Amino acid sequence: MLLFLTGLASGIITGMGIGGGTILIPALALVSSLTQQQLQGVNLVVFLPAALAALVIHRKKGSVDTGQAKPLILFGLIGAAAGAFLALRLDPSLLRKFFALFLLLIGCFELFRKPNAKSKGPKS
Repeated sequence: MLLFLTGLASGIITGMGIGGGTILIPALALVSSLTQQQLQGVNLVVFLPAALAALVIHRKKGSVDTGQAKPLILFGLIGAAAGAFLALRLDPSLLRKFFALFLLLIGCFELFRKPNAKSKGPKS
């Protein structure tokens, strides 16, 4: 049941465009004996179909700017290859610490950033 709930939460977060790995990787780290590289590999396998489903829905609603997406895809693929190469060569405990630091920094950024005019929501 825990894996079902973890997958569901990760899928919802992925569909929102936030990044399901922020839920999936820490949750699996708590309930499994997988190494950090294996956790990230599982995340990638889960991410692909979830992201594809979300992409189809977002594209139908007109939420995808393909002009901006094309260079991001190109450089994202290059970065993904470089990151995978690096991740497989790092010690799993060091990689886990880097991932934890990344999550902490993102959390702090989100906690302390000031909202811009677009993200304030509807006006009364």
